[in-house]
Amino acid sequence: MSDMNNTLDEIHTPGCLGEKAEIFQSGRGNASGFPGPALIPLQAPLLQPNAQKIGTPLCTGNRSIKEGEESYPSPFPEFIPSTITPLVSECLLPRTKSSATQVIKVYNEDNTSRAVEVPSDITARDVCQLFVLKNHCIDDHSWTLFEHLSHLGIERTIEDHESVMEVLSGWGVDADCRLYFRKNFAKYEFFRKPLDFFPDHMVSISSEANGMVDHSQLIQTFLNSSTCPEIHGHLHAKEQSRKSWKKFYFVLRRSGLYFSNKGTSKEPRHLQFIADFSDSDVFTMLSAKKLHGAPTDYGFCVKPTKCSSARDLKLLCADDEQTRTCWITAMRLLKYGMQLYQNFIQPHQKQKASPMRSISENSLVAMDFSGQKSRVIENPSEVMSVAVEEGLSWRRKSCHRLSGHGSPSTSQNSLSNIALHLAQCWFHSKLSRDEAQRLITQQGLIDGVFLLRDSQSNPKTFVLSLCHMQKIKHFQILPVDDEGELFYSLDDGHTRFTDLIQLVEFYQLNRGVLPCKLKHHCARITL
Repeated sequence: MSDMNNTLDEIHTPGCLGEKAEIFQSGRGNASGFPGPALIPLQAPLLQPNAQKIGTPLCTGNRSIKEGEESYPSPFPEFIPSTITPLVSECLLPRTKSSATQVIKVYNEDNTSRAVEVPSDITARDVCQLFVLKNHCIDDHSWTLFEHLSHLGIERTIEDHESVMEVLSGWGVDADCRLYFRKNFAKYEFFRKPLDFFPDHMVSISSEANGMVDHSQLIQTFLNSSTCPEIHGHLHAKEQSRKSWKKFYFVLRRSGLYFSNKGTSKEPRHLQFIADFSDSDVFTMLSAKKLHGAPTDYGFCVKPTKCSSARDLKLLCADDEQTRTCWITAMRLLKYGMQLYQNFIQPHQKQKASPMRSISENSLVAMDFSGQKSRVIENPSEVMSVAVEEGLSWRRKSCHRLSGHGSPSTSQNSLSNIALHLAQCWFHSKLSRDEAQRLITQQGLIDGVFLLRDSQSNPKTFVLSLCHMQKIKHFQILPVDDEGELFYSLDDGHTRFTDLIQLVEFYQLNRGVLPCKLKHHCARITL
């Protein structure tokens, strides 16, 4: 992994996006005079208007097939570049007096919404920073803006550098379209763990290495316009004007997406062109089985940017989540290239260059109040241990206050524990199993994404829902009664915890009986 990061640093071109979110700290939100963002252009644009496409030439599907060869009809009509005039969306609220600002409406996962006035050149990252500030969230760089098209049952991540107004301009007049603000831990995870996103059997690279993939150079091949990475494999495709789905062998190259009309052949005469990504976006299908009759729920589609009709979608479906993630991630990389890497490293560079600390924070010192007299902690390594000890002491005092005088009973101890964890952002109370899976899926299927909830089958227990290897697993947390004291355990009482907070903190540091450590908690906020 370090080799890959070193390589990425060598090809990185420094630059920064427009910083406008801080102008909203006053609460007014009007920044019409703020200069536009200095966007970083892609290195070697993928498709120039008159440039020759790289790789396999465009196949019209009208070539004659030799006698005796088996061929398949195209599930898609012949590709025709979009010439539809974009429609101004009526989903926008009425324009303000100044043409340099616009009022937009952003929704949260619980469908609460908030209207804000923003500059007309605002980017998706700027909108996220605005809501992080207004809602006092911790900015861990995972907050994301989503384009949600309810009438089509699809959504996509709006890349941090994208202009929000350009996204809204592609919405139809009567279309049910929304902007959603929520976490997406998987947004840039492929830069950290590329092998989890690109299985060996799906990737090949045309290079001097005879098509062998150098794992340390995997991401660089997508970012470097001189290389020709290729994603290939079987996908289900829905035939136009029909309800049936058929399985084809697909190939993704810099020049676009193709499918083979003869088995797994990659010969030019057998490949038929479907779409390029210069004027198209890739979306995730939210209910592929229910809405489109897909064979699995791992559906995605290619949608022309300026089209909002269901007939313009190229509907595809994978057999599992890893396959779908591989195709979608590769399409994002081939469309945006180096810009995605700039989006990934830009927040970290900003923190490293200018850590935002106020004068009051610089004057803070660590104190220990555990003894009879307070003292200043001069040893930095001692600060964390003292903080943990004070936290445990606070819990013991809280439990004692809630349980009354004398030895706490089991029910009273349980009440105190509930009072402690109810306020935690990782606890989601009466969330069902299906809702927990949907929430984790929405916030990114990467190792360590988790939440805790009440058990629906057993009211006295809790459930830990955890993502590992792009699959969500559920672990029951059982209460253990030991001589009137109540503990919680994931391993039948072998490892006991006085409350759920202690349990979560332990498994954030130790894997224990779990397949991986707890890393990212699913959080919901109300706008």
